[in-house]
Amino acid sequence: MSGATRKTILGGVVLAGALAAGGLTTASLLGTGHGAGTTAALDAPTVAGQAGTDRLDAGTLQVAGAPRLAVMPTHAVVPARTQTRPTSRPRPAGTGSSAGPAAPAAGQPPSGQPSPPAPSSAATCAHPQYVTSDPSGMWNLSPYFVANNMWNVSGYNVSQTIHACSFSDWYVDATMNNSSGDGAVKTYPNSHRDFDSEPQISSFNSISSTFAETSPDSGIYEDAYDIWVNGIGTSTSTEVMIWTDNHGQTPSGSVQATVTLDGRSYTVWKTTGNYIAFVAKTNFTSGSMNLLAFFQWLMSKGWITSTATLGQVDYGPELVSTNGVPATFTFSNFSVNAS
Repeated sequence: MSGATRKTILGGVVLAGALAAGGLTTASLLGTGHGAGTTAALDAPTVAGQAGTDRLDAGTLQVAGAPRLAVMPTHAVVPARTQTRPTSRPRPAGTGSSAGPAAPAAGQPPSGQPSPPAPSSAATCAHPQYVTSDPSGMWNLSPYFVANNMWNVSGYNVSQTIHACSFSDWYVDATMNNSSGDGAVKTYPNSHRDFDSEPQISSFNSISSTFAETSPDSGIYEDAYDIWVNGIGTSTSTEVMIWTDNHGQTPSGSVQATVTLDGRSYTVWKTTGNYIAFVAKTNFTSGSMNLLAFFQWLMSKGWITSTATLGQVDYGPELVSTNGVPATFTFSNFSVNAS
């Protein structure tokens, strides 16, 4: 990322209950956040034009529950100046009720915001079951979750609405700019899988993931995996990112190595803390990822131990700017498989 100190907060969620309706059992909870900024406050954000409501189609119910909040380390985003790592704190958890004013219809922006472009032809989510503009909106399809995750929008003019047909098939409409010039990551809409028992990575024979995305040619962002090892955002956690499609971003830390995994070459960035980013030398927008190979390489470097545990695997775009115009990011074929 390029711009300012990056602070992240992202909660894995403990399912408090589920209700069956129309043969589908789902639940939705709020309370994630992830992103960048200077010494950004993680309190409830003020968002221009946000409706702050969720919509679930008939036959899908939400159940509020106690989210698992993670206090994440900050990440530098301006290579040209000395970075600070201020102490982070959890943002208050939201609620997951579907009650309240109706959220915008699928594909429609919040009141007062310009209309986004139609989803790309690559998008397969024609009839979203879940739509939200709530900064902390989350659809619980445990062990998967789809999160709007507008963690760092306070003080910025940001509009964002997520539309999901499933955990593997969703898109997000966003409008924001970098007029402040600080390069702060403002949102990280994503789909992720939680591993609530946090098993040891060494206990798996295979950990893999698939994804496909279509993103604009303009703006400042990267599409990336965000993986949590040894807990989710605790003081002893390691955050491992894999940047697959980078548009104007620079990770925190410094280059420590280059490596070829799954036939693709990556530059590996690392901070003095527990943040590691694999940045693909050539952007790619879909694929099957052998995540276990990344973990085994990290173990060979001594950057994570042989007893390291797996907590969460996310995929989505870290958004800095859409140049002030509506932009649509589409995602499909997301999965995480471990055996």
